[in-house]
Amino acid sequence: MRKLANEELNRISKDEFKESEKTPIIVILNDIRSLHNIGSVFRTSDAFLLEKIYLCGITATPPNKEIHKTALGATDTVAWEYAKDVLEVIQKLKAEKLKIYSVEQTENSIMLNDFQVETNERYALIFGNEVKGVSQEAINLSEGVIEIPQLGSKHSLNISVSAGIVIWDLFQKIFEKKE
Repeated sequence: MRKLANEELNRISKDEFKESEKTPIIVILNDIRSLHNIGSVFRTSDAFLLEKIYLCGITATPPNKEIHKTALGATDTVAWEYAKDVLEVIQKLKAEKLKIYSVEQTENSIMLNDFQVETNERYALIFGNEVKGVSQEAINLSEGVIEIPQLGSKHSLNISVSAGIVIWDLFQKIFEKKE
């Protein structure tokens, strides 16, 4: 086995990224404090060709040296928009007929492994503050809540890790439906 060189990875250009058909997922980051978490979510969103990221509340925006350090240029490929009020973003996306899901631990949440995507639907995933999580008001506007099953003593994952797990899972399920 030989490690591939960067030139062998078939990376697409920024223009090719912007013209590519996107995975029908939008990420909403609400009140994320860590610039590294923000950058990491941009990078994951680039990897899976997501439609867009909404940066809400206290979530910092590009250009930012610390975000760029983890995003590695993904802030130039992934569409993003800042909105102060996450509830307005959720209402807007609901009006556009997206299925809105919070990623949180709640009563009656759907375990990620049990979550089923629907054909030809677009999804918005809300990720909340590192300490307080997704606000109850945002949860109330969500169609449902997705929870990542956890077995250890902490039952807490870093927001960028949670985003990576959930985005990968939905990406995989969406493309299985297309086949």
